[in-house]
Amino acid sequence: MKVTKTFALLFLLHCFSFSLEAQRTPVLPEDSTLTTIQQIPSKYLSLVSSKTADLESKLDKKTEKAVAAVAKQEMKLKNKLQKTDSLLAHSIFDDAAQTYKSIEEKLATATSGKVYIPFFDTLKTSLKFLEQNPSMLVKTKKAKEKLAAAMSKVKGLEKQFQKAEEIKKFLKERKQYLKEQLSKLGFAKQLKKINKQVYYFSQQIAEFKEIFKDSKKAEKKAIELLSKTKLFQDFIRKNSMLASFFPMPGDGGLRMPGGQTGFAGLQTRIDVLSFIQGQSGTNIPVFASALQKNIQSAQGIVNQLRSKLNSGGGGDLEMPDFKPNNQRTKSLRKRLEISSNLQTQKSNFFFPTTTDFGFSIGYKLNDENRIGLGSSIKIGWGKNIRQIKISGEGLSLRSFIDIKIKNSFYASGGFEYNYQQSFNDVRHLYNISAWKHSGLIGLSKVVSLKGKFLKKTKIQLLYDFFYREKLPLTEPVKFRIGYIF
Repeated sequence: MKVTKTFALLFLLHCFSFSLEAQRTPVLPEDSTLTTIQQIPSKYLSLVSSKTADLESKLDKKTEKAVAAVAKQEMKLKNKLQKTDSLLAHSIFDDAAQTYKSIEEKLATATSGKVYIPFFDTLKTSLKFLEQNPSMLVKTKKAKEKLAAAMSKVKGLEKQFQKAEEIKKFLKERKQYLKEQLSKLGFAKQLKKINKQVYYFSQQIAEFKEIFKDSKKAEKKAIELLSKTKLFQDFIRKNSMLASFFPMPGDGGLRMPGGQTGFAGLQTRIDVLSFIQGQSGTNIPVFASALQKNIQSAQGIVNQLRSKLNSGGGGDLEMPDFKPNNQRTKSLRKRLEISSNLQTQKSNFFFPTTTDFGFSIGYKLNDENRIGLGSSIKIGWGKNIRQIKISGEGLSLRSFIDIKIKNSFYASGGFEYNYQQSFNDVRHLYNISAWKHSGLIGLSKVVSLKGKFLKKTKIQLLYDFFYREKLPLTEPVKFRIGYIF
């Protein structure tokens, strides 16, 4: 049978991925396989269980929330339409309850195994491998129970992903149905809200899939150790979900649900390689290298187009003026931004030379704007190099907002309370009247860094509107350098 270009590309990727990877990954001798796998971190199985269980729970809640949100918008649409045309409202929405009920019944009997996530596929296959080779976990306490629990959690998450995909498909169909029925009746605003709900739910599913790339050390080490063994490499070639899409010579045919084997008429890897070599006269290693470069180039173009689409505000082709908030689907931890900053002031009649050490936590409202809270402590160093003396010279409580102007420049503002007196006892800070306020506005520039811990540098120039109200007077302009982790 004739193979489509897309399917052929996937097949070629599958053909060469293992051969290319094998050239990079050293394979351990067979007699060292058992010893190597016994080095798998004992907490690997526990990590898999906890991670998949947590993700399953979150995905289930997000799915229910998305369905409820769309159903709520439908009810608002129905109530609004009933005021002008009750017959049309009943015609469009009377089957809504039955439609939602039917999808619930369909999900109750949903099967797993149709959603492909690369690292998740590797993780699931590793558990199957360990299940068939229990002697390789002799150093793990209660290995049998932990393995069974991990397998159960993985299957549960896989089924939940399948449900989420079915819900996404259902919501898109429902959105299209409502658009066809109501787009000409003045309900553009309500329909746009439904479009946004469906869009963000799709993004949330994609975000959950990306979580598997953010693996902990124990997970990475376990997969790395397994991947170095020929025994596991052979196993994953035959038993992973990706491998199940293609028949491999010597595997006894492709095992499909229901006992079917293979795709009738689909060429095997040997057939494809022989055909390529016969037609082009090119050696297979040379062709594989060229193919790999072309695939990487094509992937780069695809990523650029995707990035351009997202940054340009066209998150949904049906909503060209909709600029999606990419932070909305991220977890709270990923939306928080920890930073510190320094600000030094020279000595004067009242104060010694001081340095403010600040610490703050920012919250990403979207990709461009931040709000946050923080504090700083003012450390005194003495009057000059001959009179060095470390002392506590004040404390500050801060709030801030950064609004992106263009590129790496931000309009920044904030409100602060400052304690500007020397103190050697915490009880001194309880004197509320001693705290002075500051109103700041200015400009910030953020410079990206390639460090492992320091991600960005933030340079700020701020003006204090209330500097004249403080006694003793402070400098009106504040120059700060911050570091974002």
